[in-house]
Amino acid sequence: MATDRAKALAVEREMDLVEVAPQAQPPVARIMDYGKFKFESIKKEKDGRRKHNVIKVKEMKLRPKIGEHDFQTKFHAVRSFLEEGDKVKLTIMFRGREMVHQDIGKKLLDRMALELKTISTVERMPLLEGRNMIMILAPAGAAAAAAQAPPPPQAQVRKS
Repeated sequence: MATDRAKALAVEREMDLVEVAPQAQPPVARIMDYGKFKFESIKKEKDGRRKHNVIKVKEMKLRPKIGEHDFQTKFHAVRSFLEEGDKVKLTIMFRGREMVHQDIGKKLLDRMALELKTISTVERMPLLEGRNMIMILAPAGAAAAAAQAPPPPQAQVRKS
């Protein structure tokens, strides 16, 4: 339809003439209430952000010479982070001659992973980075979703 006729029709209906596809030949326009359209698009965007679940990575720092009570306190904090659905980065910081006894740090991280086995999975095994040993735990629900993915096809070997 001609542009003048479309404008007249939009004025008659008390609406706006909005160009939808200016690159098209001929350009495409719609008669709509632009204010209402804009309001609804903003509302949809807000709803999308509200439903979006962001997984945060919380960090818990430990030392190799940690006491039992301090370990339990940190353990309960890590447990609550995992139950909220956040990933946890466990960091053991070594100072000075503690670097010689990295096995103590590894045992500490293994103990934490073992005690949290029911609600979490180890996403990254303990690994030494500089003076820090790092392990990442993910909530069990996230691991279950990853396990739902079909396994990659494997070649079959025939014995004759």
